[in-house]
Amino acid sequence: MIDTTRTDVPEGEERLRLDIEDGVGVLTLCRPAKLNAWSWESTRQLGLFADRIRFDPSVRAVLLRAEGRAFCAGIDVSAPGGAITGRSGAERARAYYEGIRWAHERFAAFARLPQPVVAAVRGYCLGFGFELALMADIRIAARDAVFALPEAQLGLAVDAGGDLRIAREAGAGWAKYLALTGRRLDATTAERLHLVQVVVEETELEQTARAVAAQIAANAPLAVQGVKHDIDAYAEAPLTAALDRTALSAALTLTSDDAAEGYTAKGARRAPRFEGK
Repeated sequence: MIDTTRTDVPEGEERLRLDIEDGVGVLTLCRPAKLNAWSWESTRQLGLFADRIRFDPSVRAVLLRAEGRAFCAGIDVSAPGGAITGRSGAERARAYYEGIRWAHERFAAFARLPQPVVAAVRGYCLGFGFELALMADIRIAARDAVFALPEAQLGLAVDAGGDLRIAREAGAGWAKYLALTGRRLDATTAERLHLVQVVVEETELEQTARAVAAQIAANAPLAVQGVKHDIDAYAEAPLTAALDRTALSAALTLTSDDAAEGYTAKGARRAPRFEGK
């Protein structure tokens, strides 16, 4: 795993970039060659930027966007530190559990920013990419956006609360349908399920999302932040306890034989043979 005590972002290792423009903190996923695939280092950097944004009075709203043709295609399985080792299965499970809890803390710092977050989604928004988008307050999607939680197809539980957030927004039935099948959604269907608020043509995505963020930034900061806090306090009341259970489920599946089989089968382009162990 990475060094979680670092507070810098080495040149050439940027996973995200923060620019502040007229009251809007523009947070950009900036690894387009990797389809902005996510890693432990991405999580660390997200937490760093969330801390910077939180106490910056010049940032009144956040625009979460991505470079390239995809928002985020999921976890980068080739990233350094991607696998956690241990002397036994139990030690590995414990390490994964703590690692995922650490990641949840970084995600919570982002999702609970006092400033509202507007996500602009295009192309693939898969696995953790979908979960990251769901952490935003408002989601605007290009018509070519594709959403999915494919973790079960790899032998894994959903580990960052995306299924729980879908249950909150669209209902438990849809959360189970999507998470248990890995089925992909187009932008129009995602809008119908209230998982995105606006769908626009790809050429209009950036302009539309920036305009929404700018409109929020132009409003009274205390009022805006109060509204976000009050709605979240009601909507997310049971989420913390549920996320702790999610971390445990994810830790157990990450150390399973089925997870190894899922990744092996994916690399070999064959159907996985899961045995439930």
